[in-house]
Amino acid sequence: MQDKKGPPENIDEYIAGFPDKVQKILEKLRATIRKAAPDAIETINYAIPTYKLNGNLVHFAGYKKHIGFYPTPSGIEQFAKELSNFEISKGTIKFPLDKPIPYDLVAEIVVFRVKENLKKAGAVN
Repeated sequence: MQDKKGPPENIDEYIAGFPDKVQKILEKLRATIRKAAPDAIETINYAIPTYKLNGNLVHFAGYKKHIGFYPTPSGIEQFAKELSNFEISKGTIKFPLDKPIPYDLVAEIVVFRVKENLKKAGAVN
């Protein structure tokens, strides 16, 4: 969905490259992630919005018919039952644009990933 001038430099620029309807979804997803992981750093990695906290936390991306959410394989495994209505693969969840985005579930997954990254970093027992 991005134009041909190269990868976006920041998340605002990334989101601005989408139609208004998709921008609203991406902004709400961004706000959900930021609220669940207030200490995470926002960046662009792999040309998509990325959140880092003691390593990669989650990524998301907009597509023509879905939003891709990338919480690592462990984030998907932990919430496999809750994600059963969505197309998933090892590290990807696809949220169709024609169905409601489960923002509360996204927040739960992000909180899980925060705890996981902090534990790996030795910041949490």
